[in-house]
Amino acid sequence: MTDVALACSTLLDAFRAVRARTEALAAPLSPEDCQAQSMPDASPVKWHLAHTAWFFETFLLKPHLPGYRTPDPAYQVLFNSYYEAVGDKHSRGERGLVTRPGLADVLAYRAHVDEGMARLLAAGDAPADLVTLGLNHEQQHQELILMDVLHLLSRNPLHPVYAADAPGPSVVGGAAEWLAFPAGLRMVGHEGEAFAFDNEGPRHRVWLDAFAVSDRLVTNGDYLHFIEDGGYGRPEFWLSDGWATVQAQGWQAPGYWQRESEAEGGHWTAFGLRGRTALDPNAPALHLSHYEADAYARWAGCRLPTEAEWEVAAADGRMRQLYDAGWQWTASPYTPYPGFRTAPGAVGEYNGKFMANQQVLRGGCFATAPGHSRGTYRNFFPSHARWLFGGLRLAREA
Repeated sequence: MTDVALACSTLLDAFRAVRARTEALAAPLSPEDCQAQSMPDASPVKWHLAHTAWFFETFLLKPHLPGYRTPDPAYQVLFNSYYEAVGDKHSRGERGLVTRPGLADVLAYRAHVDEGMARLLAAGDAPADLVTLGLNHEQQHQELILMDVLHLLSRNPLHPVYAADAPGPSVVGGAAEWLAFPAGLRMVGHEGEAFAFDNEGPRHRVWLDAFAVSDRLVTNGDYLHFIEDGGYGRPEFWLSDGWATVQAQGWQAPGYWQRESEAEGGHWTAFGLRGRTALDPNAPALHLSHYEADAYARWAGCRLPTEAEWEVAAADGRMRQLYDAGWQWTASPYTPYPGFRTAPGAVGEYNGKFMANQQVLRGGCFATAPGHSRGTYRNFFPSHARWLFGGLRLAREA
């Protein structure tokens, strides 16, 4: 079970808790907010609400609850994401065009699925491992809701606030410290009976040369020095694809940063879930692409940690901001571990099919569901992506 499930007396209680949190995240939004899609990589909140219901309906209710009937057979296609084995799907970039069913219909769909799952769980006929996967899947979409909403609201010239009391990243004071680790043969990857996604295993051996990592994330104040030193105009710090992206996109600062005019004081601001605010120099620098994280590390005379280094250092217990600030880019491409095998059936499409042209991030962020992440968790995004809550932690040879 997930940590959320372990905190509940039954799997049904865990199911209800996770489902309620998703709807609570959507509660501050209007139907219009829930409908819009700001870019092809982001999905409308309404779609997230429907897709997470679709997952339980498709993989649990239809095969395991006798007599179950879907409210609308068209939902099978509309709310499929990428499961080719399940059947057809609607174009990802056109999810915002699906104005019908409306938000009220989607919430009714969720209630219908919840009622069916309550009956299935009460009867004890639900495969617990598949329910647990569904809960973790929904927790991933909870974070995606906040990511996608932030991007959507950032495109509004009024810079609306998602919620005045929205969560934010942890902030730690003081200078960063270097934590040294000796060379040696280490074990990494998930083991044990607790839930983990398939891409977190098998557990295996890796050799690590001596290395050191920073005990905290790079801050906004740190990153400003890179900008002020002309970092976005100096190709010597950038990977070739990164430099091409900077030129093509006109990047001059992290995502959602904006500098006031000289007449307004010339100060930097950042747009977040609480609206546009003055840039906090002590907060972690977020909304960085892998390209930007790597360029900053080179500018600083350091590098990004490999995911194995990150995992070993995290297990040591001395690093700060592991799971409550920002996801941390690593130097590791997203590839299978030795001995990895894709699970049979449609659920086998969950992670393995994306093991190309992606970069690994480790840890978690302030928008990650409580208890969802762990030291072996492998998040992944393409190197240009920066609408996620991604930051960086420096590493170097010891």
